Amino acid sequence: MFAQTNPKIYEIIDNVSSERIEHDVRILANFGTRHTLSDTVSETRGIGAARRWIKAEFERISESCDNCLEVSYQKNFVEKGAGDRIFEDVWVVNVVAVKRGTKYPNSYIIMSGDIDSRVSDPNDNTSDAPGANDNASGMAGTLEAARVLKDYDFEHSIIFVGLSGEEQGLWGGKGLAAHAKENNWNIIGILNNDMIGNIKGVDGVISNRDFRIFSEPTPPTETERQRRARRFYGGEVDGISRQLARYVHNTTSTYMPEMNPIMVYRLDRFARGGHHRPFNDLGYAGIRIMEAHENYTQQHQDLRTEDGIEYGDVVKHVNFDYAAKLTAVNAINLASMAWAPPAPENVKIGGMVEPSARFTWDKVDGAAGYKIYWRETTSPTWDHSRYVGDVTEYTLKGIVIDNFFFGVAAVDEEGNESVVTFPSGVIRN
Repeated sequence: MFAQTNPKIYEIIDNVSSERIEHDVRILANFGTRHTLSDTVSETRGIGAARRWIKAEFERISESCDNCLEVSYQKNFVEKGAGDRIFEDVWVVNVVAVKRGTKYPNSYIIMSGDIDSRVSDPNDNTSDAPGANDNASGMAGTLEAARVLKDYDFEHSIIFVGLSGEEQGLWGGKGLAAHAKENNWNIIGILNNDMIGNIKGVDGVISNRDFRIFSEPTPPTETERQRRARRFYGGEVDGISRQLARYVHNTTSTYMPEMNPIMVYRLDRFARGGHHRPFNDLGYAGIRIMEAHENYTQQHQDLRTEDGIEYGDVVKHVNFDYAAKLTAVNAINLASMAWAPPAPENVKIGGMVEPSARFTWDKVDGAAGYKIYWRETTSPTWDHSRYVGDVTEYTLKGIVIDNFFFGVAAVDEEGNESVVTFPSGVIRN
């Protein structure tokens, strides 16, 4: 039987550096503004200088591991008027670094941060917009995760990416998601990091332990047949993005018990958006990882002081130890998924009017065995599990199918687990 925990995961946690994250946040904030439509020629100011620095940093990381990262730009041309915040033609340029998988090179787990920043007026592309927390913190975390994971070999590919155009309408995410679809990428999931450095909320709550995981319940691409099936079999909160969120919750609770991951059953914050959404729109699993307690005086604000309140997203408000913790959350989940076998496919469930629940699934390449998970229908997390060995069918005796939701994960010889697959079919005999 495999070990219950992987010692390499603890090693990854220990290697995340708050000092390196602080260094990167300060550099990014010092570009003055990183507005998507800001200067692209200057070497010291604007989004052009910022993205060139990010690309150079990914290349430096790659050089230190014998060119283990494939670093490139991915860009899309967005015409003036494509959105209210696109007031002139612009190239939206993402910076992509791929750590290629040894066994499944076209299977990807993505960690993203945003390059761009803004002030009160989203179309002000010249005023200082340091964007220290929103979102230099997420971009710095993505760079740091690349540094920490570069020396490990993974079966699946990991992509570290800086996305542009978030504040102008999620354009960078739309471009990369479309690129992934056009090139038939198999995306296991995207971990979108947008604001991971603030611990003092506008409501006065201070916590360096809490963080939120936003996920949509079911994919917008589901078919009418799938929607109708959910009425009878359940699964209203068991889409692929929700399973990804549960995976992050479980991994964090296991390896970083000092942290408090909060599952939020919503695509994003109320009436707001993030760069995982374009991936969700195309049917990919994607979640947002971020601080639990936002401070709106430090988001999307002109730099100023009013009534004794300092407005603006400046470096002094970023808690770098907290940003390092959330970076570690990302890194250990990237590693866990990239080491694990693929998730089981064609999972079916049966057991109507029986005292037991029955399952079948397709054999997974590289799996040493499988684990069946179940939970009460009102529980947000997978609370019970049973390792059932190297089989492709199993009966949970004494577990009545009506009272629980179920799923199946693949497990390798070292205990690395895939994301849980919710049943998509029914056993009727």
